[in-house]
Amino acid sequence: MGCRFFTITGSLAALAVWVGAALAGDLPAPDAEFPVADMPQVELGRLLFYDPILSGGQTVSCATCHHPRLATGDGLSLGLGDGGHGLGPARVVDPTNLPTHRIPRNAPALFNVGALEYRSFFHDGRLELDETRAGGIRTPLGAEMEQGFANLLSAQTMFPVLSADEMAGHLGESDVSRAVRQGLMTGPGGAWDILAQRVAGVPEYRARFDEVIGAKPVHFTDISDAIAAFVAFEWRSTDSLFDRSLRGEAELTQDQTFGRDLFYGKVGCANCHSGLFQTDHDFHAISMPQIGPGKRAIFESGAADEGRMLVTGDPADAFRFRTPSLRNVVDTAPYGHAGAYAQLEDAIRHHLNPVKHLTEYDPAQALLPDLAGVVDTTVMDDPAEVARIAAANELPPSALSNGQVQAIMAFLGALTDQDSLDGRLGVPATVPSGLPVDQ
Repeated sequence: MGCRFFTITGSLAALAVWVGAALAGDLPAPDAEFPVADMPQVELGRLLFYDPILSGGQTVSCATCHHPRLATGDGLSLGLGDGGHGLGPARVVDPTNLPTHRIPRNAPALFNVGALEYRSFFHDGRLELDETRAGGIRTPLGAEMEQGFANLLSAQTMFPVLSADEMAGHLGESDVSRAVRQGLMTGPGGAWDILAQRVAGVPEYRARFDEVIGAKPVHFTDISDAIAAFVAFEWRSTDSLFDRSLRGEAELTQDQTFGRDLFYGKVGCANCHSGLFQTDHDFHAISMPQIGPGKRAIFESGAADEGRMLVTGDPADAFRFRTPSLRNVVDTAPYGHAGAYAQLEDAIRHHLNPVKHLTEYDPAQALLPDLAGVVDTTVMDDPAEVARIAAANELPPSALSNGQVQAIMAFLGALTDQDSLDGRLGVPATVPSGLPVDQ
């Protein structure tokens, strides 16, 4: 029971937490572990995160798809990286550099991704801790992965710059995009090396790296380490009302308490959304609608995104996707690996009967920037593909009253941490490259 997580001190607040845990099932302990922040490295990472210098055409930054104004996402079901202008729902295509297609998956929020409990990244977990692999990490590049990054989050930050649709750009657009299209990622002349030299050539960046790593040459792993340190520091979310209630410092409202008890109790939300950050870090198939181009191997056709199966090759993993954390979930719409649901309540109700909501899904609710000539409903218009997604569903139907749904939504509101939404350091006015910063 929840009592094993707490020492009963006699305070009414602590006693209330214990009683609530006993009623709801086990509640998590409020003791997440994070790396110790090195502030010069964090401040360097902040500048790099917002600087378009890391994209092939120098028009896209990490913040383009992960901006604090949009709860560290982009506010879109599927975003536009290279070939777009503007931020979030206001982003439009550049007619002189048209995107090939949309980014195939929804931009996930960044809250708490620096916590040491994270063992995989991306919707399909293609970057993950794996003790059977050299270096203890499985990456999409396998043995070709650059070595020397500090942690899993640092390794994750190394990949968006290699994506043509996200940051690298079209063939011929830049030295980076050409290297990526030729398969040159690591080593001298590879995409990461080109970007590292580009950054090191900016005097202020070179001076800041001197402070962090000394006078040695800058490698992209030094860049990714700094960005990871910033993300872990900036968007740590551990001071929501829920967190304070676990520490005995505050009390949830009656509706929030009812919702919490449902969530961690008989409704079973915590079967997957478990732990302090409401994720089991595992993969599940719940018949989420598929819009957009889909994620697939370069030699495959079609738009169906088979999720975890793309990583493991196991048909049992078809259409399984990583359980997202629910921190600040009220602010992190749209929802689902393809951002199919624009409203939180619709996403919740999908869980009550996944197959029904899949087959009745209306693509008009997706939030997609205009992209001429693109068909986003290839999968949903194909009964056979919809049937494949439905057949993989693992979540049985459940019945909840409207009042119970609203109570769960009230509890999810208690996961909001305004300080993390605002960010601790904020958006810099300028960056050392002199390139424009999305504010």
